[in-house]
Amino acid sequence: MAVPKRKTTPMKRGFRRSADALQAAAYVEDKDSGELRRPHHVDLKTGMYRGRQILTPKNA
Repeated sequence: MAVPKRKTTPMKRGFRRSADALQAAAYVEDKDSGELRRPHHVDLKTGMYRGRQILTPKNA
């Protein structure tokens, strides 16, 4: 039977458990197009961010 040689430190235990707190990605409805997008991210379909044209629209 496998037995740990040393006690796991609280820091290493915290590293392992840090993934337990992860949450699903949030999405908001775009005011202009009405499609879902990530908050604080550029809308890749329209190229708009905070009411300004940042990128050229992606051709689909």
